[in-house]
Formats: sequence, C-alpha cells, structure tokens
Amino acid sequence: MEVPPVGKTWQAVVSQKAVVVDADEVLVVRDASDGDWEFPGGRIDRGERSLAALHREVREETGLDVQVKTPVFTAVKKRKKKRGKFFVYYRATTDSRAVELSAEHDDHQWLPPADAAPLLNDRRATALDRATDQ
Repeated sequence: MEVPPVGKTWQAVVSQKAVVVDADEVLVVRDASDGDWEFPGGRIDRGERSLAALHREVREETGLDVQVKTPVFTAVKKRKKKRGKFFVYYRATTDSRAVELSAEHDDHQWLPPADAAPLLNDRRATALDRATDQ
C-alpha cells in the first residue's frame, strides 16, 4: 500500500460491503455499469451510523435484511483525480435468499466460495476468504 508523503493526507470515501453467507454459499452481485462481480454495500451518508448504513445499502441493493457479524477485511484504493476509497468488508448472514436487485446490479448468484472467488478481484477475493474462514 502506498503511504502519503509526510505532511500530506489522503481523502477517501468510506465504502462498506457485506459478504453475505448462507449455509455453504455466498451472495455475489454483478455491477450493471461495468460487469464486475462484487458484494452488496456502499457509502455511509453524512450523519449516518456505519452499521445502519450497511443495512440500508444491502436492503436497497438486494431487498435482504442481514445480520452483520464482524469486520473481516479493510483495504484502500487510491484513484487519480478522485478521492480514494477505504473499504470495510463485514461477514453477514441472512434468513432469506429471495434477492430483489436494484438498478445498480443486473445479476446475482448464490455460489460456493470456491466458485465465487474466480469472479472477484483480489481485494474482494481476500474479503471472501476471510469471511468464510470463520
């Protein structure tokens, strides 16, 4: 990870993601804008509590109510000409598999972790590994 020079700081958006595990499978959703497979979640709104934001984002994107367990992984993504992103991935569970996607995603799958991992970038695959290693 790149470290900012002394006296310099990075500005970053905080993005939270839920690695939703049900039995022996995990939920992945496909981003409608770029076709990347990811986990549901998103930004914290100003004044919003972090876990309330994660519950809201997952419900908006999938229609699911989840039980957020524990953070499993954090990562930073530095972007040119934009604020960076600070990601926090949480393990989560749900009592329902009835996904209702928002317009942000165009597909979803419940997959065994070994089948989901190849669809994900390195950051997301690491979060998956840590969330399912519990």
